[in-house]
Amino acid sequence: MHTHSRWRPPRAALAAAAAGTLLAPLLSGCWVGAGGAGSGGDSVNVLMVNNPQMVELQKLTAEHFTKDTGIKVNFTVLPENDVRDKISQDFANQAGQYDVATLSNYEIPIYARNGWLKEMDSYVADDPGYDQQDVLEPMRRSLTGDDGKLYGQPFYGESSFLMYRKDLFEREGLTMPARPTWQQVAGLAAELDGAEPGMKGICLRGLPGWGEVMAPLTTVVNTFGGTWFDEDWNARLDSPEWQKAVKFYVDLVREHGESGAPQAGFAECLNNMTQGKVAMWYDATSAAGSLEADGSPVQGKVGYAPAPVERTESSGWLYTWAWGIQDASRNPGNAWKFVSWASSKEYEQLVGDEIGWSNIPAGKRASTYANPDYRAEAAAFQEMTKEAIEQARPDDPGVQPRPAPGIQFVGIPEFTDLGTRVSQEISAAIAGRQSVASALRKSQQLAEEISEEYEGR
Repeated sequence: MHTHSRWRPPRAALAAAAAGTLLAPLLSGCWVGAGGAGSGGDSVNVLMVNNPQMVELQKLTAEHFTKDTGIKVNFTVLPENDVRDKISQDFANQAGQYDVATLSNYEIPIYARNGWLKEMDSYVADDPGYDQQDVLEPMRRSLTGDDGKLYGQPFYGESSFLMYRKDLFEREGLTMPARPTWQQVAGLAAELDGAEPGMKGICLRGLPGWGEVMAPLTTVVNTFGGTWFDEDWNARLDSPEWQKAVKFYVDLVREHGESGAPQAGFAECLNNMTQGKVAMWYDATSAAGSLEADGSPVQGKVGYAPAPVERTESSGWLYTWAWGIQDASRNPGNAWKFVSWASSKEYEQLVGDEIGWSNIPAGKRASTYANPDYRAEAAAFQEMTKEAIEQARPDDPGVQPRPAPGIQFVGIPEFTDLGTRVSQEISAAIAGRQSVASALRKSQQLAEEISEEYEGR
């Protein structure tokens, strides 16, 4: 495994973070809940994203956590772009309005470096029932700060893999390799074009956004041998490896991908796969639950394969929504009790019993994948998901040392802006409005502005 020296961001990066640039407009929705002044007494204020799993948590808390502990939880639930903005403002200012917030493995190391989070090792040591060793090792590692201490606990996790219509493969006499390469996938996509009327071979995200098209595309860049920055912070978006990877991705989606690709993100590809408009889809492992849900037109028809590779052994991404405790929390003890409960084996059992095993916040604990109830309901994809998460290498996702961690992102505050601006150039190439060479020439200039801030560190 490559190693790299621990780095410190320049002052401009810290200022950018404090100004609230760590926001990612990926989801939309309506806010639910109530904030208010800082928590006090037997209460805790929690600020979280409005994903379905969090909404279910909100419904279960009073009847179970509060009833057992006497600790009231005041939830503020917001869409992802809004919640990231609000969290960055409250935590950067150490205002203490919220004790706990949902943060991803992108933000937690940055927030920890800035002194905005409480370390959790001491709480874990006093909470033997929590079973920290049960948390999957890549999740633990991705929520660890430069000082080797834990600053977050995962609520649920995901990697990425290839989903394909196994019924059509059988009918067409095609075989999905056990560990497919991207070249093999491109060949299969060509074969599957028109397998059913109007069907395209594959769905790949083309929608602008650092968390949309750049997430899958960066995993392709990694396995083709590219990197956003080399270990000395030189921008590398004009390298032959980037040129080859992006041209491959753009050509594949233009020739054999879904209609409307420049506007297609996760939600659109999920719809295309569910409605039988595409034969394959490379995306988040969390999509499998929707494909296999009761009522899904493709339930039982989908096969799952590892993220395709070229020059690396694996290429799946790593992402988690996790709990972080604000350093300025007035009730860190109560905050930990909530975090411990909300990320525990017992909470997963509660969701399985009351809502259904397909709804549990999976992807974070080894015990989940040994649970017979979960294994039965998620039989089609659970082993492949666990393997993808365990093989993810956020410190070493490519063929060369990296100056900052991250598989589908670069773990620096500026990446939200850089990734989004580069994604706009890539999406324009997918739309046919410019060449890949032109897109990458502009993208390299954007990345070089970041290089100047970090060089020599």
